[in-house]
Amino acid sequence: MTGTSDLQTPFDVAVVTQTILRPTLLQAVRSIFGQDHPGRIQILVGVDKGGDDGGLLETLRAECPPNMTLTVIAPGYSTSRRHGGLYANASGGSLRTVLSYLANSRFVAYLDDDNWWAPSHLSSLLRAIDGKSYAFSRRTLVDTRSEAIICRDEWESLGPGLGVYGKGFGGWVDTSCLMVDKLACHEVLPAWSTSRFEGGVGEDRMVFERLKSLPFGATGLYTAFYRLVLDGAHPYLLWNYRKAGVDLARFMPAERIPPDAVFDEYDRNEQKEEAAKAQRPVQSPFVGTAYRITYPKR
Repeated sequence: MTGTSDLQTPFDVAVVTQTILRPTLLQAVRSIFGQDHPGRIQILVGVDKGGDDGGLLETLRAECPPNMTLTVIAPGYSTSRRHGGLYANASGGSLRTVLSYLANSRFVAYLDDDNWWAPSHLSSLLRAIDGKSYAFSRRTLVDTRSEAIICRDEWESLGPGLGVYGKGFGGWVDTSCLMVDKLACHEVLPAWSTSRFEGGVGEDRMVFERLKSLPFGATGLYTAFYRLVLDGAHPYLLWNYRKAGVDLARFMPAERIPPDAVFDEYDRNEQKEEAAKAQRPVQSPFVGTAYRITYPKR
């Protein structure tokens, strides 16, 4: 542990990061150090597997600001089934669940060790979550290989009922965009230790399944930066990138880009859906609707 010596007084906010000590952990935690929230921040880093041969944790301990505390939890074994543990989550087993309960703050945000935040991320989420069970930001997509900005995510991590996962999953919010009031979400937290899909992934979908019916706030700000590789993505997602103006050839081999005929088919389907919507009776959006989303003044 390093940072402020007063650990008993609850912090304004806690940040949970689980890691296998990839080098990107430095950028992730340093982005927490750079937050513009002036109050007390608790940072909990859970080590699922691996030794700190590169001295990442010592480097971060030395840089921890005085208004923050860095607590490292390294049990010496993995709780992930992938590494011989008991829990399905391949990325950290039970770590996010355990660290969420361990956090000495009512408000808990999550940051994956290969992502990072803009300086206003926590302060804007704290405003948005006021009186709500959870809150979320938007995210900016970054190419893992080149570190270049791809575009803003306008189709995946959008919240309840929205985006490409609206019909199948009721929407979705990326882990690194999320903040919860853990007293209001007490029964949500065990879902971090589970998985939805083969290979021990999809715990974020399990969490959102429990969150999506609860009152929420949204910042509307693109303060989370998410690394990804476009090569191998589903053609429908690549179609969305192209619609957003992304030159796919910048981020993947030309021979791996689907042919225009594939994208043309998605265009035609979209046109059909828009035409069908235009013929439906128009109903006032205020009839029978309970609005939970709030956008705080900035």
